[in-house]
Amino acid sequence: MKINFQSLLLGVCLWGLTAALPPAARAADVGTGASFKGPIGLQLYSLREQFGKDVPGTLAKVQSWGVKYVELAGTYGLTPEKFKAQLDAHGLVAVSGHFSFDLYRDHPDQVVREAKALGLKYAGCAWIPHSDPFDEKTCRAAVEVFNKAGAMLAKEGIDLFYHVHGYEFQPHGDGTLLDVLINGTDPKSMHFQMDIFWIVHPGQDPVKVLAKYPGRWELMHLKDMKASTPTGLLTGHTDVSNDAALGEGKINLPAILKAGKAQGIKFYFIEDESPVSEQQVPRSLKYLSEVMWK
Repeated sequence: MKINFQSLLLGVCLWGLTAALPPAARAADVGTGASFKGPIGLQLYSLREQFGKDVPGTLAKVQSWGVKYVELAGTYGLTPEKFKAQLDAHGLVAVSGHFSFDLYRDHPDQVVREAKALGLKYAGCAWIPHSDPFDEKTCRAAVEVFNKAGAMLAKEGIDLFYHVHGYEFQPHGDGTLLDVLINGTDPKSMHFQMDIFWIVHPGQDPVKVLAKYPGRWELMHLKDMKASTPTGLLTGHTDVSNDAALGEGKINLPAILKAGKAQGIKFYFIEDESPVSEQQVPRSLKYLSEVMWK
């Protein structure tokens, strides 16, 4: 039964206030708000501590928020096949997943096997191992790895992507090493995921970065940043407590969502790494159901 918009808002608003509400009243029709159309998913890493204790119970919580699409970062002790069965049992669809750079470099065939077992459309990498600062040699070596792995995954119908983490904005020539990474990889088999937090953290503007590389961005992580968080850094690191619920931080989300739509972003995933993600994710969902692009 499809839940109307009023039920959507009521369910998301009241979830954190009472667990006594019936599941239908708590559910949200995610990605179909008055303005923002998504589709919205959740990066399950947001609930990594909860998954470490109770996989079925945590998936049930995600389901109760009205989330349908998810992105993975591991399967929490289960085989890909068993984790996929748990996702199916809770009505969740895994669209994408993160795998280690080492796997892409040394065992891309394993990425293919696991991605297929999980039913993924996208397989990504969120970190290139490096010594600080990130340098050209490491970047160009990563380009070779991604081009080789991307071609292999593409033959199997899986799209490779790289999740930008901020340190790639290290200056290089007239641009940055992100230019080297994006321009050096094959656009036919290599896509990119913008985590807006990790674009703002090094002092960049997500709207401008989206426009600079049209056609290369297909996925986006939505994550807000507390006003007190330092920016202008190229470390790719910050305290996880700096993650804020969407609309409660200093990132200009309406402008980014508008630009993301214009650039053809296919999926948006909320990611909240903070210790209070379980409380903040419902607030983020509520914000996305109401956000306007004026």
